[in-house]
Amino acid sequence: YGGMGLDFSYSIAVAEELGNIRCGGVPMAIGVQAAMATPCLARFGSDGLKKQFLVPTIAGDVVACLGVSETGAGSDVASIKTTAVRKGDEYVINGGKMWITSGCQADWMCLLANTSEGPPHRNKSLICLPMNLPGIHVAKKIDKLGMRSSDTAQIFFEDVRVPSKNIIGEEGMGFTYQMLQFQEERLWGVASVLTAMENIIQETINYTRQRKLFDRSVLHNQTVHFRLAELATEVELLRSLLHRAVALYVEGNDVTKFASMAKLKAGRLTREVSDSCLQFWGGMGFTNEVLVSRCYRDMRLTSIGGGSDETMLSIICKYMEILPSK
Repeated sequence: YGGMGLDFSYSIAVAEELGNIRCGGVPMAIGVQAAMATPCLARFGSDGLKKQFLVPTIAGDVVACLGVSETGAGSDVASIKTTAVRKGDEYVINGGKMWITSGCQADWMCLLANTSEGPPHRNKSLICLPMNLPGIHVAKKIDKLGMRSSDTAQIFFEDVRVPSKNIIGEEGMGFTYQMLQFQEERLWGVASVLTAMENIIQETINYTRQRKLFDRSVLHNQTVHFRLAELATEVELLRSLLHRAVALYVEGNDVTKFASMAKLKAGRLTREVSDSCLQFWGGMGFTNEVLVSRCYRDMRLTSIGGGSDETMLSIICKYMEILPSK
């Protein structure tokens, strides 16, 4: 279908390299295209759907987005309300999606919707939804704290008709497919911030070395260089966890626990690195002229998007079997 036939570890290598882009929005948009909107289609979609949607997406001729989150259902995917009701050879879609990366410019959406009234984990399906159909309304581009170079849309669906053949895999398996996709999304997200954190630390070293305070460089203070050394160590530890999880995933293992651990640590560490380094920049750190301030805004999303820190903790507890019995 136009891809290189490489395993997932190569996507992680690309994601790490994209951390050299001096913002978070561009890597995130690429990540949505490569590791969020398309994996389920590539894994479970029919040959016809792959030719129609996957081929031009891989070629970069069209933009894809992922339609999961809603106003009242972010990390709690099972609570989505958007419906796709089967009528003959079509699904009629009603509802809305929120926080949709690339939603303002997307050519098609990998949409998660309720296709029956059954249990919430078995009543959902993924559908390839062209974004030029009647009844699709892109309400607005959301004004965000960070990731400002990435368009994030609120979208409504009003009696949108899509062919039933556009369903990915089996009807009712959408929640399961989406949970499998989250493994790749979360690992990709971790990889995309590693190099960025390294760059923040290195630029902070360079700046504090030449910045003078009380007749000596700021870097000369033990509290500064010890803190930077500690942060660099934490970044390397996170990279080791990521690479272990990726190696296991490539071998075919379920890495939900490790992916959740890495995602949790990445969210907290990006906040720790950007906040600590910004402090050492002093007044300059509070301007929009330096990388650290942009990363302070952009990387705050790591603890929210793709599953919040609290959701990651719940998943980890489940796999450790330490949640209280119901």
